[in-house]
Amino acid sequence: MLAYLASKSQFILDAPTIENKVREAVKLNLKIDVSKQEYESWRNSLGNAMSHVMGDPRIPDDAGIAIEYRLNGRRFRIDFLISGMDSTGAESLVIIELKQWTDVHVSELTDHVKTFIGGGLRDTQHPSYQAWSYARHLSDFNEYVYESGVKVHALAYLHNCSSGDVVRGKQYSHLLREAPVFISGEVNSVKDSVSEHITKGSGTEILKRIEAAPIRPSKPLADVVGSMLKGIAEFVLVDEQKSILEKILSAATRSQVEKKQVLIIHGGPGTGKSVVAINAMARLTSLRKNVRYVTPNAAPRAVFEAKLEDALPAGSIRSLFSGSGSYVGTPKDTFDVLIIDEAHRLKLRSQYAKGGVNQISEIINSARTCVFFIDEDQRVTWRDIGEIDAIEAFAISSGAEVEHLELTSQFRCGGSDDYLVWLDNALGIRKDDLSYFTTRNFDFQIFDNPLDLHNKIRELNEKNNRSRMVAGYCWEWVSRKDRKNHDIVFPGFRYEADWNLMSHGSKWIIEPDSVKEVGCIHTCQGLELDYVGVIIGPDIVWRDGVVNTDPLARAKSDQSLHGYVKASKIDKEAADRKASAIIRNTYRTLLSRGMKGCYVYIADAESASYFRELLESR
Repeated sequence: MLAYLASKSQFILDAPTIENKVREAVKLNLKIDVSKQEYESWRNSLGNAMSHVMGDPRIPDDAGIAIEYRLNGRRFRIDFLISGMDSTGAESLVIIELKQWTDVHVSELTDHVKTFIGGGLRDTQHPSYQAWSYARHLSDFNEYVYESGVKVHALAYLHNCSSGDVVRGKQYSHLLREAPVFISGEVNSVKDSVSEHITKGSGTEILKRIEAAPIRPSKPLADVVGSMLKGIAEFVLVDEQKSILEKILSAATRSQVEKKQVLIIHGGPGTGKSVVAINAMARLTSLRKNVRYVTPNAAPRAVFEAKLEDALPAGSIRSLFSGSGSYVGTPKDTFDVLIIDEAHRLKLRSQYAKGGVNQISEIINSARTCVFFIDEDQRVTWRDIGEIDAIEAFAISSGAEVEHLELTSQFRCGGSDDYLVWLDNALGIRKDDLSYFTTRNFDFQIFDNPLDLHNKIRELNEKNNRSRMVAGYCWEWVSRKDRKNHDIVFPGFRYEADWNLMSHGSKWIIEPDSVKEVGCIHTCQGLELDYVGVIIGPDIVWRDGVVNTDPLARAKSDQSLHGYVKASKIDKEAADRKASAIIRNTYRTLLSRGMKGCYVYIADAESASYFRELLESR
């Protein structure tokens, strides 16, 4: 969907009031009300910077101009597109990512920089990466672009930035090759780049055909994605996993000619929900379906992207993945299939998407087939709303046919269902004294010393980089601002450790040197380890066999319980119940990450004694 569409000559005429023209077009065509800040940015970037670029007589008057083009089904919008013909007579498209930044700083995150956004210095994607990823998405998924051989070029223009030292740093050279960056004072270079690729105009027809084209993967992309999981042992499906995959494929086929389909697949920790989801995404892409793998949590997406990056360029891989807040305002049935992993983490609305109402409803509206993988006992923040009943209700109201499926075979925790039953009982999630759990089947140990625990995890990690430390979020993240300070400190044991580094981003759990740090619920949910070391903080204690939770023992920097204080003023009993469930679910998730073993240090001594008695009674 695009907002503003015109020839170059019309754009020049509109330039003095272009911010008004674009605001009207965005509201009419994209159904979006923009902020005052964005409105003013158009005046600066379009009415000033781009009007000077497009005034170059070498750029033909009948070149096509599109402003604010929303990539099909994605919340991202391309700032500026120019279409026409190149010197060989081939159809050509230039994407320009516009930034008003005045200063750019180095970021610890790969392919990111830091600049002032939203009132503070924040990490954001490098503008060359943004421009290139948009170009890659069009080349891989827009049928008109890849079938007609449209040549897609990209650049970034930081028209208020006076220095290119950081944004053109050596660490970004691979991005600059794909999409060069131009800064203030380099308007002639921008003109040269555009005129090199657009030598003859063709009106707005190319842009209209691009907008009207079906969105589905190109055959080369479909072939690569369809084969990319072959030979990777951790993605092989067994038992009921294979059957559920085939049911997903069947539903996706039926939905094209029959009712909208919604599949709700319940499975506990370690039953292979993510493995089935990734396989479904790959198989459906190989069939050239317009499909996305969706997770509310960034960590699983980042890890899967990293595991598959040898098969495809990063831009193509990331186009197959999406956050759950990307579907606000998406037209009905834009996608063939949306596969939602960790559906229990869905939110009422996204903090990044204006106008959002309910992510469950928005996702179901956006696709002919929706597949929700869910474990309600893994809702771990105040804002999580993913419930089977809610999904079913929205599905029925949309006229969809609903099917419930279940994954039951346990592949984590030594394949021991008894461990999970015992764990649920210990955490007070559900009462069951009949578990036959024994540490012979799953290596569960309680440590007296957090330093000894962390050293053991380091030792195990040397084998294959599949062991990590995690903890309940009960310690402030002081090292984030001052690397000389440590976050998790037990002076009596001479133990000091830090929360996961920003430089690791969402890939913390697979970064080789992250074993020295401690992860939290936000960086490890949905991902497996061989061995997990868990520090249980003061937000949960055991007294006389009764589980007690304390939401105020959580770190103030943790957002998981953001909303508790306000809710407790309205109905403290209800707020306490919800907070208690979140705390228990958090530890259930942390304590069930390990495939082979789980080692625990419990900060509260009385609780540690109770846990030992509970374990020995087995």
